[in-house]
Amino acid sequence: MFRFLVRRTFGALVILLIISAITFVLFYVAPRDPARVACGKVCTPETLALVRRNLGIADPLPVQYWHWLQAVFVGRDYPSFGHCPAPCLGYSFHNREPVLGTILDRFPTTISLSIGSAVVFVIVGVGTGMLAAVKQGKALDKVASSASLIGSSLQIYIVGVLAVYYLTDQWHLLSRPQYVPLTEDPWGWFQGLLLPWFVLALIFTANYTRMARSQLVESLSEDYVRTARAKGLSRRTVFFRFAWRGAMGPIVTIFGLDLGYLLGGAIITEQTFSLHGIGALSIKAVQDNDLPLLLGVVLVAATAIVVFNIIVDAVYALIDPRVRLA
Repeated sequence: MFRFLVRRTFGALVILLIISAITFVLFYVAPRDPARVACGKVCTPETLALVRRNLGIADPLPVQYWHWLQAVFVGRDYPSFGHCPAPCLGYSFHNREPVLGTILDRFPTTISLSIGSAVVFVIVGVGTGMLAAVKQGKALDKVASSASLIGSSLQIYIVGVLAVYYLTDQWHLLSRPQYVPLTEDPWGWFQGLLLPWFVLALIFTANYTRMARSQLVESLSEDYVRTARAKGLSRRTVFFRFAWRGAMGPIVTIFGLDLGYLLGGAIITEQTFSLHGIGALSIKAVQDNDLPLLLGVVLVAATAIVVFNIIVDAVYALIDPRVRLA
């Protein structure tokens, strides 16, 4: 198991390195010059050269990337900002603030949105799928299957706007979406994120209901499940010890990908509900042509996805030893 995780971790580091390099190169394909943007309207060649040196973009592109990579591990000295300790993601071209600090300020919003919605849609979705599989062919199964088909066709930017308009502005049933720090006001935190959780759960639950039902129906028809029944084991034992374990693999895989995606910054979700998390920060970085901030957001988002992929691989290996052998 240890060797299995080491291989996955090494592969993840290589992927993150490739992603950062591609992002760095693609940024310079853009037509806007970050130094000229930061220099302002009245900008002489001398001032422009000084800005380039202060921003750390006067060197050739490979040298810039090497300096940025070194800063992540050992820190870096900037002419205008002084020493930036590791892990240093640089300073924003736009507001001259540390990139890591800016991301950490926005990260609690994204974490609260992601974890809260994930708890809801996994419990409701998988639970509904289990009931539909047990009641296969009956009214509950047909209703759950039809509802999941409708839910999987919905889009967050449509359902979210309608939910905000009716549930908050017209009917005043829920508070308008906002982020309040959990440590300052737990009830305000819950109220402000309840509507985004509800909308995300409505869409994601449909996928988990369909997946849990299909996987459980397939597992219940396997030979090892019929053998367990023939041995006289109770229905509950057969379901949870054999059928449920066999159906968990794909569900765990998709959950890890979904949670990594949400923690990486659900751009459409945050824009729909005007939540200032990692997703909204990435849009601002693109609009401002802010390379350090954009690189930092991309690295955090990619790390979240890669880390949860490793966790999924480990859980999958525990569930099915054949994965470790492969």
